[in-house]
Amino acid sequence: MTLAPWACDPGQSRGRRHPEPAAPTRTEFQRDRDRIVHSTAFRRLVYKTQVFLNHEGDLFRTRLTHSIEVAQLGRSISRSLQLDEDLVEAIALAHDLGHTPFGHAGQDALDECMRAHGGFEHNLQSLRVVDRLEERYPAFDGLNLTFETREGILKHCSRANAQRLELAEPGGVGRRFLERRQPSLEAQLCNLADEIAYNAHDIDDGVRSGLITLEQLEQVELFQQHARESLADHPGLQGRRLLYEAIRRMLSAQVYDVIEATAAAIARVAPASADDVRASEALVRFSDTMRERSGALKSFLMRNLYRHPQVTQTTVQAKRVVRELFDAYCADPGQMQAGFAARPDTPRAVADYIAGMTDRFAGREHERLTGSRLLA
Repeated sequence: MTLAPWACDPGQSRGRRHPEPAAPTRTEFQRDRDRIVHSTAFRRLVYKTQVFLNHEGDLFRTRLTHSIEVAQLGRSISRSLQLDEDLVEAIALAHDLGHTPFGHAGQDALDECMRAHGGFEHNLQSLRVVDRLEERYPAFDGLNLTFETREGILKHCSRANAQRLELAEPGGVGRRFLERRQPSLEAQLCNLADEIAYNAHDIDDGVRSGLITLEQLEQVELFQQHARESLADHPGLQGRRLLYEAIRRMLSAQVYDVIEATAAAIARVAPASADDVRASEALVRFSDTMRERSGALKSFLMRNLYRHPQVTQTTVQAKRVVRELFDAYCADPGQMQAGFAARPDTPRAVADYIAGMTDRFAGREHERLTGSRLLA
């Protein structure tokens, strides 16, 4: 497919931190995607969870299935906008590599533990994974991905951490946060595809768990519209088939809305290159109406699912597991794997070690070190 002028061209990539010969049969972004898929951190995503923890059921989304869904949505949209699909896929598959076990509960707990040591940001951790923590190549640490993929992985970054990144890599992926510039359109697209994906699958998982109902979802205009259209086209539809059809239509509506609104924004700004995109306002977007409806859905999920007493109770236990693991490893680094135990920066080494854990491994390690089993 011919790329638009505003897309990232793999032939014009800003390159890798450690120069390598080009691959004979793959573009630079295809090569990034393949390295991510074969990484240890990517495989671990199958046992890292979103809202529901790993022990709560086999059919709930994990970080792996979520990343695949983001990649699918991203590729569908990027094709219509003539963006580089392989770059979108690489960013989507890597964007959660730095997430801790136990979803946002684990991330929050680890950030609290690291408050005196620079804090913990899962986006920055994803970059650490691909830049430093993966150990697959003889000549360098990490996966040595292109600038464009790394730029997309670093979705958010505090100013303090951006300054540290800039000192280590002048003009690198931290610079845009200091200059308040945008990332590529491919990166912007992954950000929005991430939101679309988790809103949809959290509805599915929430109903599957019994914590939210179809009747409650009737309060949400975005879902209600597509549920009613589904019933109009298929009278008598009910249960999971109604849920799936409404979600399918909702996803399609959001995808088409993003394509239309983003194409209009691109036409108005008329960027001549990917660098023009970076110097512009954010261009990948919903229409005003869809943004409002998507925001209402997020608010509904926050009230009725993420803050549900059953989820909150599990969150409290998960945070305790992470805090007690952190304290135990700081007190005795030798309890970690040798590569982490030998590092001089003990708190950061502990954070890296815990962040790389799956839910089940973290639970087993906690039980081994404390004798207490919190997550049955």
